[in-house]
Amino acid sequence: MPGGHSHSHAHAARAASGTVAVSTLARLGLTLLIALAAAATIFGLVRYWPEESQAADRVGTSDFAAPGVTFPVAVQRVLPVCEGAEAGTGAAPAAGQSGDVVGGSPTCGAITVQLTQPTATSGDVRPVVSVSVPPAVSTSGLREGDTVMLLRTPPQHTQRETYSFLQVQRGAPLSLMLALFLLVVAVVARWRGILALVGLVFGGFVVVRFMLPALLEGQSGLLVALIGSSAIMFVVLYLAHGLSVRTSTALAGTLFGVAITAGLGLLAVDLARLSGVANDEGATLASFVTTMNPRELLTCAIIVAGLGVLNDVTITQSSAVWELRAAAPSMGRRALFQSGMRIGRDHIASTIYTIVFAYAGAALPVLLLLFLYERPVLEMLQTESLSEEILRTLASAIGLVLAVPVTTAVAALTVGAARTPAPVDGDGRSPGQALTVDEPERQGPTAADLVRAASGPPPPSTRAEARARMSYF
Repeated sequence: MPGGHSHSHAHAARAASGTVAVSTLARLGLTLLIALAAAATIFGLVRYWPEESQAADRVGTSDFAAPGVTFPVAVQRVLPVCEGAEAGTGAAPAAGQSGDVVGGSPTCGAITVQLTQPTATSGDVRPVVSVSVPPAVSTSGLREGDTVMLLRTPPQHTQRETYSFLQVQRGAPLSLMLALFLLVVAVVARWRGILALVGLVFGGFVVVRFMLPALLEGQSGLLVALIGSSAIMFVVLYLAHGLSVRTSTALAGTLFGVAITAGLGLLAVDLARLSGVANDEGATLASFVTTMNPRELLTCAIIVAGLGVLNDVTITQSSAVWELRAAAPSMGRRALFQSGMRIGRDHIASTIYTIVFAYAGAALPVLLLLFLYERPVLEMLQTESLSEEILRTLASAIGLVLAVPVTTAVAALTVGAARTPAPVDGDGRSPGQALTVDEPERQGPTAADLVRAASGPPPPSTRAEARARMSYF
């Protein structure tokens, strides 16, 4: 029949596209939840957005170096003549200049460079200076033509200007790797990858223009992290995965995981008596910014640290439940949840490995120091620098693990209820279902046809049917 034929093709199209019916009540509840979260996020951004003038004043009061000190760029001209030496002296200063190197001939502890621009005291001449470098830098593969940055101290009283090594300029290799990354993402992931990169740029904007200035103003690290993380997740998820109920389900699970991580992070910082000043950078920041509580900064860092992995897990769980429903329309919600959790447990296991090994790789120098000190492991793990990282990892991992069943449950409740499969005839087709293109018409009677023919027609159920049969014969 024509109607049955079009119905079969429509059903096949829905199955191929993965379209899944959604419960109306669940859709309304989820939409209300997401709308409330969006309203709270927008209110928080408006309420706590830092003032530009205050942020500029705060940044302007924190000088990186003494007044008059500049950072000229120079190009290396003379290479170290040996490798592996630990000498701390090198070439004598160029004529009329005062580098920080003393001694006779160049050694591995020094490089000779020429500034790319003249200085205020050199006229039109680009000064050539020799500066000492750490042994690890001198043997790191520096070549003639490499660009370095120096620290220039202006002349003072009877002393001439002096130069010292600051860092190697790495803009070219960083730009190359960035361009390669963008190319690979665009070629492999196509529009999805490009939209994900746009979301990443937005996330950087929120961190730089909202979170950092708000922390400098002394705002609560917990509120700043919750508002900023929520704003980032709204844009990143919908931009990369589309505006749909499936994405909203992942977003709901992500927001739940962020809330759990925030609560655990706040509790961990308090119970462990962490100060937020575990290294030189923290101490320097605490001395510069007296309005900011280092513990608030640490709480914010714990929340933000788990965003990427949390987003990955929730969107995977939501997509898994959707695909399970599309493949098994007759599966009940309980079975759907259980199947989704089996996928989620595998994902949890692999994600935990990712979190732990990512930290181990970043903390390899610290772990080597622990090995060399030969102090008890439990004693070393209780130092503040390691305790911060351990608690940051554990809080993120707990939030991630708990987000999996929540996201799976929300997805199982959101998709439509199970559908009873339609009855099939002897050929395995639903009543009225036409043959497909790939299914050739059968030649001759089937076994079921022969059985029905041998048993004869069924007895008449009414007198009128019996008279009709008699008149026929």
